[in-house]
Amino acid sequence: MFGGNVKTSIKALRSSRWRSFLTMFGIIIGVVSVITTVSLGEGVKRQVLNQVNQIGSDLITIRPGNIVTRDHAGNITKVNLSDAYGFGGGSLSDQDLKTIQQTPDVSQTSPVSLLNASAQVGGQEYNSGLVLGTSSGFASLVQQKIAYGVYFNSSEEDRPVVVIGQQVAEQLFKEEVPIGHSLTIRGQEFIVRGVFDAFGNSPLSAGVDLNKAVFIPYNYSKDLGGSNTPIVQILARPSKPAETKDVIKAINSNLTTAHNGQEDVTVLRQDENLMVTSYILNLLTTFIAGIAAISLLVGGIGIMNIMLVAVTERTHEIGIRKAVGATTRQILGQFLVEAILLSLGGGLIGIVVSYAVNFGIRVGTNLSPVITWPVVVEAVGVAVAVGVIFGIAPALKAARKDPIDALRND
Repeated sequence: MFGGNVKTSIKALRSSRWRSFLTMFGIIIGVVSVITTVSLGEGVKRQVLNQVNQIGSDLITIRPGNIVTRDHAGNITKVNLSDAYGFGGGSLSDQDLKTIQQTPDVSQTSPVSLLNASAQVGGQEYNSGLVLGTSSGFASLVQQKIAYGVYFNSSEEDRPVVVIGQQVAEQLFKEEVPIGHSLTIRGQEFIVRGVFDAFGNSPLSAGVDLNKAVFIPYNYSKDLGGSNTPIVQILARPSKPAETKDVIKAINSNLTTAHNGQEDVTVLRQDENLMVTSYILNLLTTFIAGIAAISLLVGGIGIMNIMLVAVTERTHEIGIRKAVGATTRQILGQFLVEAILLSLGGGLIGIVVSYAVNFGIRVGTNLSPVITWPVVVEAVGVAVAVGVIFGIAPALKAARKDPIDALRND
């Protein structure tokens, strides 16, 4: 019986190909939107994981605010979004930097300050990125290579020199190697000493694209911004990777003491940084995928409306089938299978289109979306569920038609 319903449904759908395709369109858009959104989130998480592996698990990040809530064992139980995303949540001080530097077994440190300014070249202003103040040890701490030129050294931390991200070079100077060129920040001229290799994902925080950033010596950022130049993060690395946990505890304890017992600073290992970033990405992905899923609801309503029209158009056919012995259950099954095939077809086409869209994103951007099989299976399952839910009403309407009244309809 099921096979017969499938054949009948396919024949009915083929008889009105364009209408069937347009009916599927909402399902196609919904499936493509959800799969693409989830695959982008998964791709970014994998890029972040690769970044963590590249930088090393012993990099320690100190950030202002209570970004996470921990249990008694020190495990993260909650991420506080208001402080976790970007560079929000207050600032650190030079005294905090000094406290961290004086902590035993800390071998390297680098502040990251945020200067409220933009870079200019020949009257052209660059507002797309951040101006960050860092120390000479920043590049080695995050283990990021310099593509052209060099990073400024300790003897240049009081000089007007700058290292820029690749997109700054391309957009502001219109060339890849602007070494020796100058740019202006708050009226002060800086000489470009180097251009970073492309950052995959920010080692600092989710949502911060360092390819668009301008890096100047921390001391110079203080001269330009004064007290309005907050330290948004401090990076540190222990003498030995095996001592990372102990060093984190020591930094936490020293900072709490320096802040008169206030636990208003968060110290994170790299795997915890990944956890925070993944938590944010999961929330964003779920939220956006939820919005995209509205297309599936719209597609389902479209299927229901078209099926109701089909029931009205085929009333005479229903009457004939019932007159020759078709049961209410068989009529119900026929129209329900037709609705399921519409939504399933839309789901399968949506999956194919999703792969094409993701390929385009990989080729045209620096993002690497990852489509996983569970997402594909869930997309097909949701498409079938939409067909069942929104196909029930038309199928019931068809099944309940009186055969005499149906045969009178011409």
